[in-house]
Amino acid sequence: MQNEPKTLLEAIRYFADPDACLAFMVILRWPNGVACPTCGSIEVSFIATRRLWRCKSRHPKREFSIKVGSIFEDSPLGLDKWLPAMWMIVNDKNGVSSYEISRALGITQQSAWFMMHRIRLAMQDEFSVPFGGQVEVDETFIGGKARNMHKNKRVAKITGTGGIDKTAVLGLLARHGPDGHSAVRAGVVPNRRRSSLSPEVRKNVIPGSEVFTDALASYADLADAYIHQVIDHAEEYVRGIIHTNGIENFWSLVKRALSGTYVSVEPFHLFRYLDEQSFRFNHRQVDDADRFAMVAGSIFGKRLTYRDLIGAPTTTQG
Repeated sequence: MQNEPKTLLEAIRYFADPDACLAFMVILRWPNGVACPTCGSIEVSFIATRRLWRCKSRHPKREFSIKVGSIFEDSPLGLDKWLPAMWMIVNDKNGVSSYEISRALGITQQSAWFMMHRIRLAMQDEFSVPFGGQVEVDETFIGGKARNMHKNKRVAKITGTGGIDKTAVLGLLARHGPDGHSAVRAGVVPNRRRSSLSPEVRKNVIPGSEVFTDALASYADLADAYIHQVIDHAEEYVRGIIHTNGIENFWSLVKRALSGTYVSVEPFHLFRYLDEQSFRFNHRQVDDADRFAMVAGSIFGKRLTYRDLIGAPTTTQG
């Protein structure tokens, strides 16, 4: 695409033009020509005054916009706001807060928050092939630090020690992937027990691979399917190639972003922030424009309503 933006400033200028926004998204969605999302027909006409298409076949929803069937669907915000926001969240290595997006785009903080979660949905990497080779596995807890809480809040929230009242997450890092870069997968798990951790490792790592973990007993059964190498952090942190430093460095990036940028993240939404951080880590070797195009091309066929986002119960009429 000619004159496509390479920096945030260029992106803001480029996407300020509604026609440029539309042309950019049409090329990503319909590289072989516009097709009706309902029936698939390519016999469509463009209504320039409304920036809509009309399918020549008669059926419900024969008029459609570029937003239909995407994370943008039903959003009153224009692409001139969506695309710069996407550029910012995709390319800022420490993330960007909804308050900053709100100020930058002139929208409410709630709208910015909803917008960012929909963009995170497009940032989800869809893994179809498990890791192989050398894989580091580690778990951690994410939650507020007691020393940073007001006394009354600390009494209400902290009811135990260690990981109690925090959220457990598991991460896997494959060293030196096909492109020469390490890749990571991370997700929320119920707890650190073997019944929670072992199935996740087996689902995401090819049998026979080298798996490096710490001395947590929950990983002890992995030796039946993997070359399981253990580093006991009570004694040492590195022994040759046996260490978990790579995945622990990723945890430091995650926690820095959560505490420094987002400040407070509800456990219910934590997996979305892990998706965001994992995407930027896994595609850190590509430039900003390519990383942005990857997410922009992944917005179709995905939908996140506000009701689903906040976990509101579905109401039925009787």
